[in-house]
Order: sequence, then C-alpha cells, then structure tokens
Amino acid sequence: MKASNLSGAWGEALAAEYLRKKRYEIVASGFRCRFGEIDLIVQNKRFLVFVEVKLRKSARFAEAGEYVDCRKQSRLRNTAAMYLAQNPTHLQPRFDVIEIYAPEGTSTAHPVIRHMEDAFQ
Repeated sequence: MKASNLSGAWGEALAAEYLRKKRYEIVASGFRCRFGEIDLIVQNKRFLVFVEVKLRKSARFAEAGEYVDCRKQSRLRNTAAMYLAQNPTHLQPRFDVIEIYAPEGTSTAHPVIRHMEDAFQ
C-alpha cells in the first residue's frame, strides 16, 4: 500500500532522471494496453528495458521489489510482448525494477534509489 503523500508520477520522474544519468534514453512512459501498464521503457546500445518503479517510504514490511510477484511479472511480460509487437527492435529485451525509498514522501531531499537490472526472466 502506498503512503498518501507518495506519488507514482513523482517516483517515475525520479527513476527516469536516474536512468538518463546512466545514459539510458527514455522511449516511453506509462505504456498501457489490455494486459497492464509498464512504468518506463528505456534503451541503451544493447537493451530495450521495461522498468517497473516501486515507491515506498521504507522497507519496514518488505522491500519494494518484493511486490513484483509472479502475477505482476506475468502481466509485465504480456504488456512488453504487446509493445514489442507494435514496436519491433533489434535490442535485447530486459526487465528491471527500480525501488525508491522516500521516508518523507515527496518532500524527501535525497530518496534512496536501488536499480535491479534483469530483475526477472
């Protein structure tokens, strides 16, 4: 459950900026289809990366990435397949999870960002 003063859009913007600094190009954000939504789609020279962003105040109950369970992974895979059908690429697809911890919500001066590359197969 997200805390009321945490915004998904805020977290996705932080994740996008983090990825830009790591030399990824933002291809799409909030891609939706009948299977679900992918928060960010980014690319570099080798990979087309489907990114799930998880934003929490803390990891007190569970790490944010743990919320990307088998059911969520299946929805992400199906959504990515739909994206790839519409947007063919020579790049290798990959699924990443970005966890963002913001103890003071959107007022957090220095949120902790943890990037898990190739988070699931």
